[in-house]
Amino acid sequence: MGENVEGGARADVEARAVALATAAATGDRRALARLLTAVENRTRLAEVALRRLYAAAGRAHLVGITGPPGAGKSTLVAALIAEARRAGRPVAVIAVDPSSPITGGALLGDRVRMQAYAGDPDVFIRSMASRGHAGGLASTTSAAAAVLDAAGFDLVFIETVGTGQSEVEVAAAADTTVVLEAPEMGDEIQAIKAGLLEVADLVVVNKGDRPGAQRTASQLRAMLSAAAPPDDGTRPGRPHPKRPDVLVTTASTGEGVVELLAALDRHRDRTRGGDGEAARLARAEAQVWAVLADRLRERLRAPGTAGAVPLGEATLRAVAAHALDPYAAADRLLDALLAGERP
Repeated sequence: MGENVEGGARADVEARAVALATAAATGDRRALARLLTAVENRTRLAEVALRRLYAAAGRAHLVGITGPPGAGKSTLVAALIAEARRAGRPVAVIAVDPSSPITGGALLGDRVRMQAYAGDPDVFIRSMASRGHAGGLASTTSAAAAVLDAAGFDLVFIETVGTGQSEVEVAAAADTTVVLEAPEMGDEIQAIKAGLLEVADLVVVNKGDRPGAQRTASQLRAMLSAAAPPDDGTRPGRPHPKRPDVLVTTASTGEGVVELLAALDRHRDRTRGGDGEAARLARAEAQVWAVLADRLRERLRAPGTAGAVPLGEATLRAVAAHALDPYAAADRLLDALLAGERP
């Protein structure tokens, strides 16, 4: 009897997921919003819908927009939306905001800045709370981007939290990574470090009407060029440092935005060929590892589900008392998981 009830519930979820995925793919904005909420909440319905939609994804240009706070990311995204819409291109935005470590809530202010496009049926803006996830994105950002891709948006902008030089995860989620800088912020020196600028496909000095904008762009060009010497074939098998173009924009007036959109299109054309194969494989690897990590957490922490191995309190207490090191604890839990035993 219980099996029949469980099977019926599963069939109901699958039926609702199929209906939601079908509606979202055909342009139903309410269905799309509901599906993205399910994705954020990591529900079974979202997984079933994503399985159905994934084959239709892979056509959109996913553009990551990152950079330090105050560089003007949201203003630039709004300007890019305006330019893309003038060309008749449907646009979606995933704007990730930092969330409270206590309540998990977020201001979601990026949607407020883009309210001018709220009534445009070919613009869809989704704010997401990071929910404590590091790297500038939410843990479900890639899945949300896949949904928007399958829904037929030509451009999907992924705007990160904006926490500084550690925000490199967007490079694994986007086809093109745009790093914003503002004049005289001193970040041009980071080009010679392992950090945010090293993952950039395009570097944009925004607020170009400020004094020092052109000087900052020139310094960035010089330093990025020095950091990426010509590939002379002496480092086989090692990734060659990027040499991104450096552009200057003033998002508040739209100056330079047409040129930036053209640069994005050129980069998209290059990466659709063999040049983008490594990036596509890296993104696939990141997506699979993320799902695998979630699966392992569920199996270790969800007693009562098939094949679950409850995370042993005794193991945690041993680590807390320094009677067991974290590596041995992880090995113990993994061995128990594979053996289907209780740790």
